[in-house]
Formats: sequence, structure tokens, C-alpha cells
Amino acid sequence: MVTIAYLANQFPCAVEPYVAEEIEELRSRGVCVITGSVRRPATQQQTPEIVLQPLSALVLLRGAWLCLRRWDRISELLVRIILRGNEGPVERLKTLLHTWLGSCYAALLENREVDHIHVHHGYFGSWIGMVAARLLGVGYSLTLHGSDLLLHAAYLDVKLANCGFCLTISEYNRRYILEHYPGIAAEKIVVSRLGVDVNERAPFGADTPLMTSPSFSLLAVGRLHAVKDHAFLVRACADLHARGVDFECSIAGEGRERRHLELLIRKSGLENRVTLLGHVPREQMDSLYDRADVVVLTSRSEGIPLVLMEAMARGKIVLAPNITGIPELVTPGQTGFLYEAGSLDDFVSRLVFIHSLVLAADHPHLHPQILSAARQLDWVRHAAHVQVRHNFNRKKNIKSFGDLFLERIAPHTSLPHENSVLQQIQLSVQRHGDVPVRGDGVDAVSGT
Repeated sequence: MVTIAYLANQFPCAVEPYVAEEIEELRSRGVCVITGSVRRPATQQQTPEIVLQPLSALVLLRGAWLCLRRWDRISELLVRIILRGNEGPVERLKTLLHTWLGSCYAALLENREVDHIHVHHGYFGSWIGMVAARLLGVGYSLTLHGSDLLLHAAYLDVKLANCGFCLTISEYNRRYILEHYPGIAAEKIVVSRLGVDVNERAPFGADTPLMTSPSFSLLAVGRLHAVKDHAFLVRACADLHARGVDFECSIAGEGRERRHLELLIRKSGLENRVTLLGHVPREQMDSLYDRADVVVLTSRSEGIPLVLMEAMARGKIVLAPNITGIPELVTPGQTGFLYEAGSLDDFVSRLVFIHSLVLAADHPHLHPQILSAARQLDWVRHAAHVQVRHNFNRKKNIKSFGDLFLERIAPHTSLPHENSVLQQIQLSVQRHGDVPVRGDGVDAVSGT
């Protein structure tokens, strides 16, 4: 049986359901997956097999001893940390500590017959996994999303150079990697899209009336973090209020920006217009989406957000910044609307435009041309649903992930048999047989 160590920064994590989904997909194919979390998980409902923080003194000593025994395997990494690159002293010191954590991770895996280590996200957990793979002499791969590539890319050149392959969630990310890291072989960078659950039938027909709340209802979903820039949304709401637009805005999510946002809401006199809902359980999200006229995203940096996929799968109008991989999901005027990132005027103008169409659809006595334009929102909703169903469908894309992953770690072999017993037999043969390493393979997984 093939054994994979799968490491995440924190597992399980409510806002990263795709990690658990990928693990379950691999297990369903007969792969033994050792789950790992750098940080202690926030819930005890699903406990990973390995948690790296905090570690016992004994494990720390075992890690140090493993470093001494196999010094030659990580020596070039230490040279890169200490002598090369443009990183500052604090970053270098942190990476030295992460190297030690990597040796501890290797020590915990040493007798588990691991064949491959995969790390989800390119943050410091990916350095830990890379060091462990070096010390154990096994393959290593990682998945990159958004901020781990665009904002927090410390030592990413080393991580990419050392990985057997790198999965990333958008064509934009792939182009960015190949442009900014020209020494990386193009075939190593593979697009593997995320997805959400989608009803095969559209939630409405083209002649179904728009369902709106008494006022224009905005919904934002995401943790209250500076990169999500909910303050931008609050300022936009102040502008809408000044224009006399009757609206309500709900923000679902929790985080360290909450107090700042509360102060901004009070300062703007929006206590009766903008509501911070805090954490909302997934089973309650349907009612929020149903009430919303438009789901907005105001992030400064993103991959391709699940919240947009979830909204579009429900046939909701979305408005998001024209950044990174978002245009691969949202086609302006066809599957949703985009605004110029950072432009409050453009964001508010598009909200006012959408509001006018929603308002017109609620008043069938208006001029036929105006009503016809308003009805175009129904076609946008329908196209949004179709886009997610075909290209961001969780079931399709998670299956494609499994196919891709197994082909990459065991090239030149056929995929495992659907029967779980035969899977284990076939994967065991792949592991112990003389399988040549192939440099080509699937370049992208679109889920189509």
C-alpha cells in the first residue's frame, strides 16, 4: 500500500474543507494517508495523527539527532538559509527553527514507511514537509492557493525547486509561478481546481421572478482579516447610504479585525445597515444566501474563493475584484460582475447598477426595455450556476485530483482498480516494483 504523509498548517480547519476532501479521496483509492497538522487543531472532532506544535522534549531531541545523522541531505538548505537570498535576519532565524521542526516531523514518520509527503499551502508548513522529505529520502509536493504565493512567498524558490510537482488552483497562479520562477520546469506546475457541491438542476428557470428582500441585501462571507478588506465594504456601504439607497449588509465571519470594523460601522452611522454576524455554521448559510440579492467579495488577495463558487452554485449574483484567478470563475456581465480592485467608486457604481436592475425586476409596470434589461440578471444567475456545475464541481474536481495525484507519484502505471482490495494490491506493486520516473503527465485539471 502506498503511504502518504499529508501535512496542513492546521487540520481540521472549518474554512479549508478541501483538505479533508482530498485526504478522503486518496483513502477511498486504497492509499494510506497519515494526517498531520503544524498547529494544534481548534476542534477535537477529528484529530490528526501528528501535531507538531507543541512537541515534547524527546521528539525535539530525536529531530536534532536525525539532523546530525543525515546532515548531508539538508546541508544545501542550510547554506541557502544562512548565506543566500534577500531574506532578513528574523525570517532566516524562523526558517532555521522550521528546519528543526522538519527534522522532528521526519523523526515521527521515520518508521512509518512513508512514500511521499504532500503539504497543503506554501506557508512555513511546506518548508517543514520539504525538510522531512529530504531527511527521509522520499518525494515531496505542495499545493499553492493565493496569499501563500502572492503575499507570503518566503523561500518559495527553494520549495518549488525541491518539489516533484506543485498543484495550484488557477491558471493565473500557474502563469505567475512560471513568470516569477523561470528556473522551474513548466510540467511541474499543475492546475487542480477546487469546487463546491452543486445541484445538477438549476435552482430556477429563466422566467422565475427574482427573489429579493424588502431592501437591497448584500452578503459578504469570510474571516475578518485585513486581507479580506471588509473595511472597504463598510466604506462602500457609507457611500450607498449617502446616495439614499435602501440596503442592508450582512458580514458572516469572525477574526481579529472585528473591533476595528465595529468602530468603523459606528463612526459611519451604519449600525442599522451593516451587521457583523460572527461565525455562522454551514447549515445556516443557505438562509443567508437565499436572502442576498448580491454576494460581494472585497479581498486584496485571493485564489479562487469558495464563497463565490457557493453563491454562484445557488444562482446568486456576485460582485468581486478583478484580481488573480477570479476572472476564471466570474466572467463580467455573463456569470457575475467584476470591479477594479481598490476602486471604491467602481465598486459602488456597480452595486448601484445591480440595485437598479433588481429594483426594476420588482416593478413589472416599468418600460419593457428597462424590464428586459433587469431580466438579464436571471440569465447571469443561470450562467453562474452552469459555470460552477461544469468547471468548479467538487465531485468532478476531487476525482480529477485523485487521478492526477496518483499518476504523479506513481507514473507509467494505470490508475488503481475501483475495488478497494485490488487497489491495495495494485498500489503495493507500484510501490515495490521498478517503476520508471516520467517527466511528463497531466498539465491541468479543469474539472470539465
